Amino acid sequence: MGNADFDDQYSHQKVEIPPPKPFLKTLKSCVKETLFPDDPFRKFKKQPLTKKLTLGLQYFVPILDWAPRYTFQLFKADFIAGITIASLAVPQGISYAGLANLPPVIGLYSSFVPPMVYAMLGSSKHLAIGNVAVPSLLISAMLGRVVNPHDNPKLYLQLVFTATFFAGVFQASLGLLRLGFIVDFLSHATILGFMGGAATVVCLQQLKGILGLVHFTHETDIVSVMRSIFSQLHQWRWESGVLGCCFLFFLLLTRYFSKKKPAFFWISCMAPLTSVILGSVLVYFTHAEKNGVQVIGHLKKGINPPSYSELAFSSQYLTTAIKTGIVTGVIAMAEGIAVGRSFAIVENYHIDGNKEMIAFGMMNIAGSCTSCYLTTGPFSRTAVNFNAGCKTAASSIVMATAVMITLLLLTPLFHYTPLVVLSSIIISAMLGIIDYNAAIHLWKVDKYDFLVCICSFIGVVFGSVEVGLIVAVAMSLLRILLFVARPKTFVLGKIPNSMTYRNTEQYSAASRVPEVLIIHIDAPIYFANASYLRERISRWIEEKQRTSTEIELQYVILDMSAVGNIDTSGISMLEEVKRNADRRCLKLVLANPGGEVMKKLDKSNFIDKIGKEWIYVTVGEAVNACNYILHTCKFQSERIESSTIPDDNV
Repeated sequence: MGNADFDDQYSHQKVEIPPPKPFLKTLKSCVKETLFPDDPFRKFKKQPLTKKLTLGLQYFVPILDWAPRYTFQLFKADFIAGITIASLAVPQGISYAGLANLPPVIGLYSSFVPPMVYAMLGSSKHLAIGNVAVPSLLISAMLGRVVNPHDNPKLYLQLVFTATFFAGVFQASLGLLRLGFIVDFLSHATILGFMGGAATVVCLQQLKGILGLVHFTHETDIVSVMRSIFSQLHQWRWESGVLGCCFLFFLLLTRYFSKKKPAFFWISCMAPLTSVILGSVLVYFTHAEKNGVQVIGHLKKGINPPSYSELAFSSQYLTTAIKTGIVTGVIAMAEGIAVGRSFAIVENYHIDGNKEMIAFGMMNIAGSCTSCYLTTGPFSRTAVNFNAGCKTAASSIVMATAVMITLLLLTPLFHYTPLVVLSSIIISAMLGIIDYNAAIHLWKVDKYDFLVCICSFIGVVFGSVEVGLIVAVAMSLLRILLFVARPKTFVLGKIPNSMTYRNTEQYSAASRVPEVLIIHIDAPIYFANASYLRERISRWIEEKQRTSTEIELQYVILDMSAVGNIDTSGISMLEEVKRNADRRCLKLVLANPGGEVMKKLDKSNFIDKIGKEWIYVTVGEAVNACNYILHTCKFQSERIESSTIPDDNV
């Protein structure tokens, strides 16, 4: 039957080709969708110049947007939340500074200036800013390899400030260049395994403080840590161990109680400061510092001194500082944005990831010039802020003010604070990061995600924090490459009493259509998967022809509804599939190709080769057309056969 006869007897909705667009316009649209998916400039359109300037300032400095509407009722809620998180920020700041091998007062400095900066530039209402354990551990591990913090504390401190500066520059640059999507390559499984491994290493390293050890390894792998612990059995201090276990039990007990009774969340968040006070009083009255219990000692009074002159741009270790800043900056940024988004979803408001990066970057740049080290939005502190009833970012200003008062007036009170209490606080916080329930969930849902998580965990625990991060990111990228290079293809069958076609392996009721093979391609077709798809389609055809003993295969329909794009390699693959089908006396049919695919097929003249009449809007239309032609040909064949049979009565 000719094409003209077919068009007359069977009409169908033709697949249209989108109108052509200039290349520069298409490129502009692609770049805009990549860098500005949220279209932040839509509210600037059709506005007078003064209004545009006001909106621009409010966009880049969000405090100018919400401050004019601020009320006393909001302040009361933010004041309570700010004081509550300040009670957690002081002991945590001191503890995490020790984890980074920094003077304890640096941890307090880091809870003063950065929160002030974030309150002005950040878009999250609930994010509470402060230093965190994992970046602190990374700083200690990476910089400690080139400069010993005990032998050369001044140079080490300079490198920490320099690394913080470059972390801020890197974060702000990603935000300004709208490259926030890069952070999305750190999958949930990657972060889960990395954080769990880092938390395990941090807990093990705190055995130094629990056991009262003076000398300890700078390595972060579990073998080096355990060797360092058990090689100094004769230096273990039972006094320190008993005190540490008691305070750890107290902290875990308060956390358990607060989880069981959420209304009493403040008990858990007040427990670290309570432990510091009780430990200091106990040491002061018992003189435990003379019996092997190490204390913080003198803390410098006063607010942050400037440190911009301490940035070691001319140091021979500048490369290490830059690398440390980029690595820690990425981890801190990923954690902060993830935490901010999770609480924004709960409260049904939106935070801009790129604006958050700019805010993180600016607060770390400012922090590096005011004696602070890397900060972000830790989950524990943000959860306390949320549960305490925070309404706006003003709670961070209240917290920073409380820390400032502590720096000006209360630092002498921390002289007798035992280091073992700080170790207990860190262990208690880190045990909450090890989320084994989430790992079990990964195992149930996606085995490959679980493998990524475990490899990341093992890399951190048995290698180093950097090794674990590299392994996790590499496995995540490998998975992306596997998805692209080996897309899913499956055979479709018809659901009874409908025009719906679905995967025959998923739907047992779906039955394959005789004489027609329907193959669904579940990914864009690129150079990376073109060869695989060609071979896979050939195998489907061979399998169908081998298993069909009575009814001969006539048509191959490619369902391209999931093929969002195609490149020249993909078009060459379709041409080879068509030639292969022609050699087997089969007809190739396309169903539901997208607009971008149709444009490229038209420009490559593939549509002329296959014929416009063999491209359909739906799989149902394609199957009906094939069945119509088969039945028509069969009917004509039967008429021809009947007309050639001799009539005996004549």
